[in-house]
Amino acid sequence: MSNRDLPAESDDDGVLPREQPAASADRRESTPLIEASWRRSRRHGLEHDAPGAVPEAYCPEVLAQLRARNAYLLTHARGVVHNVVEQISGSGSIAGLADASGVLLECLGDADFGARARDIGLDAGADWSEAARGTNAIGTAATTRHAVEVTGRDHFLDCNTFLTCAAAPVFDAEGRIVGVLAIAGDACNRQQHTPTLVDLATQMIEKRLFEADFVDSCLLAFHPAPAGLGTLQEGLLALSADGRVLGANRRALEMLAIDAGLLGRLDFDLLFVEPFDACLAQAHSGPGAARALSSRHGKRYMCRMTPPRGSVEPFAGALPAQLSRGQAGRGRPTAKSATLADYADADPALAATAERARRIVGKDIPLLILGESGVGKEHFAQAFHASGPRRDKAFVALNCAAMPEGLIESELFGYTGGAFTGARREGSRGRIQQACGGTLFLDEIGDMALGLQARLLRVLQERMVTPLGTAEPVAVDISLVCATHRDLPDAVRSGRFRQDLYFRINGLTVTLPPLRERRDLRELVLAIVDAEREPARSARVSEEVFGLLADHDWPGNIRELQNVVRVALALQGDDEAIITVHHLPEDFPGALPGALPGAGAATNRPPPGEDADGDGSLAAVERRAIERLLSEFGGNVSAAARHLGVSRNTLYRKLGRGSNRR
Repeated sequence: MSNRDLPAESDDDGVLPREQPAASADRRESTPLIEASWRRSRRHGLEHDAPGAVPEAYCPEVLAQLRARNAYLLTHARGVVHNVVEQISGSGSIAGLADASGVLLECLGDADFGARARDIGLDAGADWSEAARGTNAIGTAATTRHAVEVTGRDHFLDCNTFLTCAAAPVFDAEGRIVGVLAIAGDACNRQQHTPTLVDLATQMIEKRLFEADFVDSCLLAFHPAPAGLGTLQEGLLALSADGRVLGANRRALEMLAIDAGLLGRLDFDLLFVEPFDACLAQAHSGPGAARALSSRHGKRYMCRMTPPRGSVEPFAGALPAQLSRGQAGRGRPTAKSATLADYADADPALAATAERARRIVGKDIPLLILGESGVGKEHFAQAFHASGPRRDKAFVALNCAAMPEGLIESELFGYTGGAFTGARREGSRGRIQQACGGTLFLDEIGDMALGLQARLLRVLQERMVTPLGTAEPVAVDISLVCATHRDLPDAVRSGRFRQDLYFRINGLTVTLPPLRERRDLRELVLAIVDAEREPARSARVSEEVFGLLADHDWPGNIRELQNVVRVALALQGDDEAIITVHHLPEDFPGALPGALPGAGAATNRPPPGEDADGDGSLAAVERRAIERLLSEFGGNVSAAARHLGVSRNTLYRKLGRGSNRR
């Protein structure tokens, strides 16, 4: 009998880990979790010194099926796993990702240690569940739903005792285990930070899964400190279009002190003081901006709200300027209110394009929209939808370039419950089914994978869709609109796009002109200003600014124009009514970021306390101090702001007031 069979106290079956070797470098004191795992290993009928303990990996065909079933997990975890491999480079370790049962899907890392690991079956396709391998980090983490580190003689099988491994389960948004992440190395070279690295990596994967699960929902990220936004410590809430709480990550549940069982029965306005509609409107008008938010418990958070994918913020594309200018006083129109008729007074080329599209509205003719990125293809598609008999039905958008190849199939065609690991229990209706009766908009269709092109072609021909996990087709009735900035005929010639699909989607092709070729730039600028300015403020645009805007090439088209106007409005002083070149972004051609009104003459000003107009007020003293500092930095506002520890906007406002007073 070996020392691993020595009797020890037990609770029910007399089996506990072996006696602890005194002063063993690879062995820590046994924990209840490890002891319980040893008892389970015995119940599985395993013997720690049994011959032939090294398992055979699944054959490549079966492994490929397992990976396909876990495509959802792999798609969102691969980037994190590769980052972990970079982090452990040089440490003689490997990183592995297993499915929920403990079968390794991928194993990457140090080549030398990887060869030793393969000798004991620690490789892709091998089953490392407790039932197969006894106590080990991967199988024990999957069984207990807890992170665990198993080192040296903690392992049940003798052949594994040279290992040290830290593993943690990966949970989906519903609290189900969808995988296990592990880092393994030689027990003689155990790294104390490894469990922490595994924990952080699993949190990152869970965050990606959460965001993917609720990609069609409004996402709210929040944290008490601004620096906490965008980190793994931020809380995440998924919200419906009317503010109902659909999901929350573990940090959100902790910070808001709510129970996971209440999800689906709470809404935003029960948790926070600020109205949901106001927060969503701000998210549309200033994407990515951080704002303060107060909870009903009196706690203050910084938050960042992201509108649902597919929702279109006002004026992000090529909506006609007249639409907003005539309605600015009655509230901004939404993108859904625009129709093709609203393009009649826009740029002549755009107006002619809209008229051609209008003539096929309501007919079973697909529309293909071409144009550079940012010209407003999705807005044009929505206007086409809103102009016809399907206007009261759904408009469903899918960006084929932004969706990972491993997920676009389930997004398009949907799936039944349990179709793959990570699939929602109730299944999901795909985009095509969601658009039934309405319009399906496939943006950047030129980037769709060839395999999916074949399936899409079949759907368009048969008007039937078959969700993943079932053989039962579902009839669909859709109006199809596609868009791309690619040269599809060239893609067809090179074999990157199916010719038969091209002819199927190319019913009527229209091309939206780039902003540099449009004749209504002035009207567009004024429309965006009216839409983006604060209601209580007026804002005019100087002719000098119009000249600079007209000379610009606008590689980002209307999306770029909108960002430029937003920055200019943000940099306006409280008492400034005109947008000048000083308010343009620093990197805009012709902008004068350092030459604020009055800043250039700072060196000729009287000494402190002696203003030319006799103004000795605190505001005047402050203004003179800022102007002297600007002079020291050569008029560079950004450098001066960094030196003072304030924002550029603050300096602009203070100097704007000062210049207007002189």
